[in-house]
Amino acid sequence: MTVGCTIGQLAKAVGVNIQTVRYYERRRLLGPSARRPSGYRIYGEDEEQRLRFIKNAQALGFTLQEIAELFKLSVTSTARCGDVQRRAQAKLTHVEAKVRDLQALARALRSLIRDCRAGQPTDRCPILKSLQASVTRTSRSAQRQK
Repeated sequence: MTVGCTIGQLAKAVGVNIQTVRYYERRRLLGPSARRPSGYRIYGEDEEQRLRFIKNAQALGFTLQEIAELFKLSVTSTARCGDVQRRAQAKLTHVEAKVRDLQALARALRSLIRDCRAGQPTDRCPILKSLQASVTRTSRSAQRQK
């Protein structure tokens, strides 16, 4: 990317939508390095690197709030790599918990699919019965909490 590019050029260089760049600006994760007299935003290499950082961190599952915290650590002279490592470890723990939840969900779906007999009428379908039972349990639980 060349120095002094527009928002459209920046978005294209990183492979995001212009609205995404504007959203990150509203969230104060990114900002133009300057403005032209016409008011157009101007972005440089630092902004492109920052936008790539945001997208790479999102690909690893970090939220925008967590990314803002990582940015703060990157500019704080008292911060250490261990501070970043602790945040990455917390994210990994969260991801591993999600993986376990998804694996349990996959097991439940496999079991329901295995129990299903494709030729039987829907009033005897174990998948539909299970979903109905789940809805009934959920609605009863919600009524008790009121």
